Amino acid sequence: MAMEPPFFAPTAYETAEAALAQAQRIYSASTWHLRDALQRFVAGEAIGRVRACYPFVRLRCSHALARGGSRLAYGFVAGPGTYETTLTRPDLFANYNLEQFRLLLLNHGGTLEVGSSNQAIPLHFALGEDQHVEGELSTERRQQLRDCFDLPDLAAMDDGIANGTHETRRGEPEPLSLFTAPRVDYSLQRLRHYTGSSATHFQNFVLFTNYQFYIDEFIRLGHELMQHEQDDYAAFVEPGNVITRCGAAAQAEGTAPPRLPQMPAYHLVRADGSGITMVNIGVGPANAKTMSDHLAVLRPHAWLMLGHCAGLRNSQALGDYVLAHGYVREDHVLDEELPLWVPIPPLAEVQVALEQAVAEVTGLSDAALKRVLRTGTVASTDNRNWELLPKSLDGGPERRFSQSRAIALDMESATLAANGFRFRVPYGTLLCVSDKPLHGEIKLPGMADKFYRQRVDQHLRIGLRAVELLRAQGPDRLHSRKLRSFAEVAFQ
Repeated sequence: MAMEPPFFAPTAYETAEAALAQAQRIYSASTWHLRDALQRFVAGEAIGRVRACYPFVRLRCSHALARGGSRLAYGFVAGPGTYETTLTRPDLFANYNLEQFRLLLLNHGGTLEVGSSNQAIPLHFALGEDQHVEGELSTERRQQLRDCFDLPDLAAMDDGIANGTHETRRGEPEPLSLFTAPRVDYSLQRLRHYTGSSATHFQNFVLFTNYQFYIDEFIRLGHELMQHEQDDYAAFVEPGNVITRCGAAAQAEGTAPPRLPQMPAYHLVRADGSGITMVNIGVGPANAKTMSDHLAVLRPHAWLMLGHCAGLRNSQALGDYVLAHGYVREDHVLDEELPLWVPIPPLAEVQVALEQAVAEVTGLSDAALKRVLRTGTVASTDNRNWELLPKSLDGGPERRFSQSRAIALDMESATLAANGFRFRVPYGTLLCVSDKPLHGEIKLPGMADKFYRQRVDQHLRIGLRAVELLRAQGPDRLHSRKLRSFAEVAFQ
């Protein structure tokens, strides 16, 4: 016999707080319904078909925002009409949703409608982080899951809204957010799998790196900070959700995993979520895309790439810094989602913060600063051994890099910048020259060890200082109109 699903009729709310509270009630009732049904199923009961749906929020707008009506680049809809999105994890996204709701009501007045959507919650997304379905069921019983519950449906998780390819069907509401609830839930699951961290620990500023040396230094710094009472960071979290809280007698809580995940993440946590997450994405554009695809649902305020690169100019020296102001995209992993003819612009707020951070940490200025910091185009390739390609009639990659005026080459930066542009997440790149293959200076073990010792600590401190500068600016300036289209969703 089928269990009756919880249903909440659409109800109008005049305050953001009331709308959020209703979304939380709906989500809690829906996920409890699925978990309870699963317990019955595991116990052997015949439960029939069980379904519960995500909450939705809807705005009915009768007028466009007046010109100059908002100083922000988000928080308002493009014009009159009905706008809607499904919501998930209103606990995790409480502050984020509250801000979006408040801005919609401030900019458009009226009410927000909240109710049960017709988008089913997949069973796997309704479970707690420590609950696993398959381990408790026989093979025969696992095969019956699909008959009783909704399972994840990839057709409900595409990125058409973010890619600008979504077309609203006649009579359907326009989207309020870049991501639907199933897409968000899918990424939350993937983040935990790839990084070994719960989504609750991720912070609003993200540093990506392509070398473990940076992570080692970040770990050392994180533990050092936790030894002393200070106001900036409350905890340091490592893979396996191992938490070291701030205090002179800090003891780690939790158990480290027996082996590191594919792209381990570490978190310097601030109470308001504005701390720093650092992820080792390894070498290559595939991991860079994978991680940024999933991190984007958390709506960070900025992500920065700190890593090594090949210097392409003879005037560069090992250890010099490269601040990217343009990208040559030969990584290929985003060609379908973001056409190559789309420019990836530099973001002034991020560029200034990175340059200022280099100056402050190195203590250099003017001509001395320019000798170690060069601004220019970075090329990213998906071929780690591009140097070994045979010379072709068209000159091959070497000619293309020359024609583009590229000053550095890596395998991740263009991917992260392009995905930041695609998902409206402010981005930036500061690389460090570790070899010069075009000029006979290839990376050898002894030379590399010396380079790493000399530069990793300073490079990381520059990244941390840049985050401090960006944090001081506030998200209002970072989430600018440069990243948003003329027909944009309202949510930041």
